[in-house]
Amino acid sequence: MSLPTLTDLLLLAGCAGSALLALGYWRLRVKQRRAAFVQDYNWPPGLLKKLRTLRPELSGRDAELVAQGLRQFFMAYLSSGQQPVAMPSQLADDLWHEFILYTKAYEAFCRRAFGRFFHHTPAAVLGTQQDTNAGLRRCWWWVCKAEHINPAKPSRLPLLFALDAKFAIADGFRYVPDCGGVRRADQTGGAYCAGDFSEASVDGSTDGFGSDGHSASGASDSSSDSSGCSGSGCGGGD
Repeated sequence: MSLPTLTDLLLLAGCAGSALLALGYWRLRVKQRRAAFVQDYNWPPGLLKKLRTLRPELSGRDAELVAQGLRQFFMAYLSSGQQPVAMPSQLADDLWHEFILYTKAYEAFCRRAFGRFFHHTPAAVLGTQQDTNAGLRRCWWWVCKAEHINPAKPSRLPLLFALDAKFAIADGFRYVPDCGGVRRADQTGGAYCAGDFSEASVDGSTDGFGSDGHSASGASDSSSDSSGCSGSGCGGGD
């Protein structure tokens, strides 16, 4: 058998390159379809009512904002390439748990949105667990990106990270955009500093911070967004 000629090799390389381009385009289209599905998904009937039964202090509009926060969380998971993300809001976590109890609807949602089942993990804050911290940083990065907030130097909070303080949930997690150098154990009133997501001082790492898993910045920052919650209305819950 004769060795392939240069022309043969170029043709093979061209075919391989075309196949890679086609594969990349197909993956992009799949991700776009999944994102559109998550953004437009209609929650199962009665789901938000279940949340209001669990949290009677919430109005119908409040429950809808919590649902937007949970949608942000699902989008962060999808946008990250389905890398681990951690839930930063107790309210959104409550709604996620109620959603899972609609077993068939949740399984169908996961198949269409992610191509696989998305297992529940409890809400958490930055602490001693590096895996959880990486998941929180990854979630923070992607929801900030979605709301055009600079994740390294935020002037406000994205909806998902603002929910618990906004509705004064006693067992929730309160974040502030900037602690001004004051640590959470001193004068922050129990709040967690959003600026810590870009700092290695918490656990010696910034794993998860950035679209490639490393520390990055550059997202624009604005005073309003499309979540229905803007400026101080989302940022501090005061």
